[in-house]
Amino acid sequence: MRKLFFQFIIINLVFCLCLVNAAGVLAFTIGDERELGEKLLYSVRSSFDLIDDPDISQYINDLGQSILDVAGVQYFDYHFFVINNKEFNAFAAPSGLIFLHSGLIGTMQSEDELVSVIAHEIGHIVKRHLASRVEKGKYTSLATLGMAVAAVAFGGTVAPVLLTGALATGQSINLHYSRIDEEEADLLAFEWMEKMGRNPRGQVKMLEAMRRIARYRSDKLPQYLLTHPNPEARLEYIQSLVDIEKGQHIQHHFMKGNDFAFMRFKYRILSQVKDATRLKAALASILADKKTSEFSRIMADYGLSQISRKENDYRHALEYLQKVIQFFPDKTILLTDRGMIEFDEGRLQAAKHTFENVLQKNNLDMYATFALAKIYYRLGMTEQARNYLQRVVVEMPEYSDAYFQLGKIAADENHDGLSSYYLGKFYLYEGKLKFAKMSFRSALNSKDLSPKIREESTKLLKKIKQLRK
Repeated sequence: MRKLFFQFIIINLVFCLCLVNAAGVLAFTIGDERELGEKLLYSVRSSFDLIDDPDISQYINDLGQSILDVAGVQYFDYHFFVINNKEFNAFAAPSGLIFLHSGLIGTMQSEDELVSVIAHEIGHIVKRHLASRVEKGKYTSLATLGMAVAAVAFGGTVAPVLLTGALATGQSINLHYSRIDEEEADLLAFEWMEKMGRNPRGQVKMLEAMRRIARYRSDKLPQYLLTHPNPEARLEYIQSLVDIEKGQHIQHHFMKGNDFAFMRFKYRILSQVKDATRLKAALASILADKKTSEFSRIMADYGLSQISRKENDYRHALEYLQKVIQFFPDKTILLTDRGMIEFDEGRLQAAKHTFENVLQKNNLDMYATFALAKIYYRLGMTEQARNYLQRVVVEMPEYSDAYFQLGKIAADENHDGLSSYYLGKFYLYEGKLKFAKMSFRSALNSKDLSPKIREESTKLLKKIKQLRK
């Protein structure tokens, strides 16, 4: 309850920006949506358990960007997050923030299914359906709206606390999407998937799963089915679009989804959030089923390797992983996985050699880059560590742990001002604005700060002031 209360207070404070028009109803412009989204972005990390390992973050954001590439010019900068939460839920929050719960990802079987959900959520943002819901409601402030959005977006045990706070103000909560909203978002997702060469069968399969869950859990529907209603009608609508194209003999050459990347992503997440005993049993069931495809068997071995790594059973982790590497000899990300096991086991030289080989083949692998930087630091190779960390912050400028590592290096070298600056950025992207403010002020009090870093620290202090209004 203490954690829930903390989350309630954080979100309530974050959204305390009152923009009320003469009629007493919130006028929710694109500018307001951007401001609300930015405040939410910096509160998410401090209030919720995000799964943001570099490979997971890169995968989900690259996938989201591939949809945006066909969706056209957007009003907002999009951010895609995976939340450690067993609820079957996903939500598009203001200004391009899209959240996918691990519970939803665990139900998916293909990358096309994941693409269909992300595209659907982007569709809601493109059509500004949330803005429409706001204008039809009676939210007298962004504080009230913020609590309602957070309750709908995050669901689970947090939702009742947040909704109670919003309802206590006498405001109506009307943020669920209408049938027309759902059809519009589904149609956009269908069209974008075709432009991408994605098979809309993934969209059909996801809707079939939603319908199945709605039927078997009708007494207590998941948050996603409350905010995204009518899976039966939605399924019929998408199936009719597929049938129309068949009737018109429209031929599509669909690209094969990268289900290796998706299944690796899925098992990386599940191994972190799911009970190990239950996950092992599920994977054993896959391996025991004679109808299981060879691909599914190999990916089950991958899942077992990740569970073994988490349990510090490095011998079995490597044995399971080696089977996967032999099946997919061209997937360098599997070598990164091997390097992570070697790193965890304390075999730093072996891990260093593995990561260096990976980056010769793919220098955009930030998972390997960050891990190699930490190894260099532990081996006393400070300059190399700094260079690799700088690569990470260029490619992933909001990855907080990279700034923490840079701050440690600066502190070791007695560059107190620079260390405070990096610590400020760490706290900023962790959503801990109070500590970020203290760190940037400490940096500005240092005499050894370069003009460039001093200027950026000043700008970030102003940004924090705006975020905390």
